[in-house]
Amino acid sequence: MTAQTFVVLMYATEGDWDNADEATKAEYYRQHGDYDDRAADFGVTFLASEALQPVATAVTLRRSGDDAEITEGPFAETVEQLGGFYLVTAPSREAVLQHAMLLPEYSIEVREIAQM
Repeated sequence: MTAQTFVVLMYATEGDWDNADEATKAEYYRQHGDYDDRAADFGVTFLASEALQPVATAVTLRRSGDDAEITEGPFAETVEQLGGFYLVTAPSREAVLQHAMLLPEYSIEVREIAQM
């Protein structure tokens, strides 16, 4: 089976990290380490991963024809904000979802990358 490419988007309530105690932060680091270390068990290969700056640093550009509106802030105002991502290859979406179960208690969205 040919490997597919997916993005794993991690959403959380902004401020939770800043308000977390050291034990909670240590557990999150441990879970991310386990996720990284066990990728091969699921046939997952990492292409990229990053944590994002707080939503207060976001800028949104909305285009309409030749016009553009630039606003400070995120595209959508929601309780949970996109905090980071992993770009991975894997044999299936199911493998990515099973592997993502090792991550901390985020809301996780998995999307396949379109072949263009």
